[in-house]
Amino acid sequence: MAMDAYVVGVGMTRFGKHLDRGLKSLAGEAVSVALQDAGLEASHIQAAWMANAAAGVMTGQEMIRGQVALRPLGIGGIPVINVENACASAATAFNQAAAMVSAGLYDVVLAGATEKLYDADKAKSFAAFGGGIDVEAFRERRAKAEAEAKAAGKNGSEGGRGTIFMDFYAAGARAHMARYGTTREQLARVSAKSSRAGRLNPRAQFTEALTVEEVLAAPMIADPLTRPMCSPIGDGAAAVVIMSGRKMREMGIASRGVRVLACALRSGIDHDRDAEEGAGRLAAAAAYAAASLGPESLSVVELHDASAYAEISAYETLGLCRRGEGGPLVASGATELGGRCPVNTSGGLLRKGHPVGATGLAQIVELTEQLQGRSGARQVPGARIGLAHNNGGSLGGDVAAACVTILGKAE
Repeated sequence: MAMDAYVVGVGMTRFGKHLDRGLKSLAGEAVSVALQDAGLEASHIQAAWMANAAAGVMTGQEMIRGQVALRPLGIGGIPVINVENACASAATAFNQAAAMVSAGLYDVVLAGATEKLYDADKAKSFAAFGGGIDVEAFRERRAKAEAEAKAAGKNGSEGGRGTIFMDFYAAGARAHMARYGTTREQLARVSAKSSRAGRLNPRAQFTEALTVEEVLAAPMIADPLTRPMCSPIGDGAAAVVIMSGRKMREMGIASRGVRVLACALRSGIDHDRDAEEGAGRLAAAAAYAAASLGPESLSVVELHDASAYAEISAYETLGLCRRGEGGPLVASGATELGGRCPVNTSGGLLRKGHPVGATGLAQIVELTEQLQGRSGARQVPGARIGLAHNNGGSLGGDVAAACVTILGKAE
């Protein structure tokens, strides 16, 4: 379906540790800024899709998270749809909101997302991430592995210092290094590159620039991933206002909107790890086809760098390079600010932070501002086409969900 949806307003909080703020406070800030950015009132919103992934575990708030977040802003009486889809929750909310506008059901809608992951009890955060897999299958695999280790006279659990997902990423990194010759230095270049961009982003969780040597010397989380190669948890919120083309023209603001050229959401499939498939590739192929363009047309990319290896892998998934060439691509400088196709100008998940349920919309905020030419010191000159790539969960060797969105500068 051709998209008839435009981003007309964006807002987000700074990502980081907000122990003194709740979900309503964070969401309220992001939504208020987005409405102000759009020049609209809360009364203009006809429907809202509100994303969150972990409030049930972290705060005990279940079932009506979106309604609870929006009511203090005077938003009620409209459809409010709660969206949960692991780390792809926010991108999924955006996907559904944009689709409903394109289908002609609404003219002005809100896609919002908020998350709190910091807690005095760190076990809560680990538990929140631990639910993003097939827990039954994982328990069976773990029990079998521990039994085999015990029979062999070994410790049954090696365990990393990060979440279970960092163990997955570390295993992927080791396999990529063994097969394609990807190096630790190339992984470190991803983190160093992102830190230089994050230094220029006042809403990023970490704003300290790091060298490759500093990244390599940092504490190991899951070999070969050091701490700066792993995205931090965080608290934060993001929101966007989406409008139909007809309504934009009616309001005389057609030149301000950033067009949604495509937004493809796919779920994971069982496949050979070496096959040219998987949720990410399916979503990317669908998005490129819908937008009638390819990776060579991209001006700027925000991708799901939950780890440094995840970024290198995503280069290949999105067609920025051929399979196995992600390491040389980052080493070439092509994905730096000032490079051929800058990636994660926001600092990415590695530096901007990863409050999981809000991450996908933060990507849309960054791309919208880039295409509107208001990204300050990290602005990509002449940016016209932006791509957002947001993954969620893990299932059977693939991500559980993948969403790829392509945005275009207003003509």
